[in-house]
Amino acid sequence: MLKPEVLTAMGNYLVEHPHELVRVLRKAGALKFGLPLAAFRWIASRAKGRRLPTDVVIEAVPPGVRVAATIELMGARLRASSLVFVDGVSLRSEELRVELRFAEARLILLEESNSPLAALIRSGALDLTKLGNLVAVMPRRPDFLVEAKGDRVVLDLKRHPAFAGQRMETLLGLITPIVTVTGVATDNEHLDLEFGVFERGLAVAVAAWRALL
Repeated sequence: MLKPEVLTAMGNYLVEHPHELVRVLRKAGALKFGLPLAAFRWIASRAKGRRLPTDVVIEAVPPGVRVAATIELMGARLRASSLVFVDGVSLRSEELRVELRFAEARLILLEESNSPLAALIRSGALDLTKLGNLVAVMPRRPDFLVEAKGDRVVLDLKRHPAFAGQRMETLLGLITPIVTVTGVATDNEHLDLEFGVFERGLAVAVAAWRALL
């Protein structure tokens, strides 16, 4: 669930950029909803926290998005960047699955460090063309990271604590049989979500509603 401060930031962005509402209405007829990348940048610039990434850069490279940030990881201060593509989405009551593919990944040491990660970066031993393989051996992997191999990472956000609880379970059970996300891509300045309606058929949606209500 989105935190109140994030929702407030998004609302403030729309107030300051009313033209985005016009684009939302224009895209709605095609069952698309565009999230402005400028909004993500705006929110990232205002995020505060010792462990949060800083100097975040988000830019469209259609159909993907390039993300870069300064991070602290395993005792090393790094500049990390990568192209990210959303290759698949499956949003259902039983799973919120997102398949990500990475390309042109880079890690640059910003200061001297004696950590094992820093030593690997200096040696050139890390194969960043297969970022999924590196994620797979990451210590303390979160439960919602269900697969990592080659250049791909698969997340099931249903396993994130934010989506736990009976209330969220019921909400997803009511919504996902009717409308779901079928694709994600970028244009020059937006992350566009494409929606499908009754993707598994009207009968499945009716049965799901009867089971919950």
